[in-house]
Amino acid sequence: MADSGQELAPAVPVPSRNPLKRLYHWILSWANHPWGTVALAVFSFLDSFVFPIPPLFLQVALSLERPKRSFWYAFVDTTASVLGAIAGYWIGYALWNSVGVRIIGPISPDVEKMLRENAFLWTLVYSFVPLPFKLITLSSGFFHLNLVTLLVASTLGRSARFFALAVLCYVYGPRARGFIERHFNGVCLAIGVLIAVALVVVKVILKR
Repeated sequence: MADSGQELAPAVPVPSRNPLKRLYHWILSWANHPWGTVALAVFSFLDSFVFPIPPLFLQVALSLERPKRSFWYAFVDTTASVLGAIAGYWIGYALWNSVGVRIIGPISPDVEKMLRENAFLWTLVYSFVPLPFKLITLSSGFFHLNLVTLLVASTLGRSARFFALAVLCYVYGPRARGFIERHFNGVCLAIGVLIAVALVVVKVILKR
């Protein structure tokens, strides 16, 4: 049969049935979007008091796409997150009954105890490990705790978290992205285990 001279169109990748992987690829799509950095700032800001989409994944996606800008993305993430912490504090302080309680529900006595005894330490912990940071920001405002303590601790914790990611992305670059693509389920499992361990440790400490 004669060759028609026409090139075959490239095969279209079959969409993954894994909802987490679909979310992962949707987040990756922002890495090539002109508003990717703005989206990172918005996600990070909202994460501090609403937690709709974790900014960590978008920061990694942007940084792996452009490793030389990794530290800029970490700066954007940190700044927006701290500004979001201020917004969360204000919601807890002034809008608790109308907004705050709808976001995190009633605050348990254990949370009140840990914040009143050592607000700096727990703010630092929650701003670094993968736990709901909104619990700290809204509760701090509700109990009228020192805003400076929240700002200093959250800046230290958030910057340590996001700049550590920046270092990894800058050093490993595309190799890290390839590893995630090849071992996606294992990466998700590791993140899930890390969150579970963090929750157990916090609950054990609170019971003491």
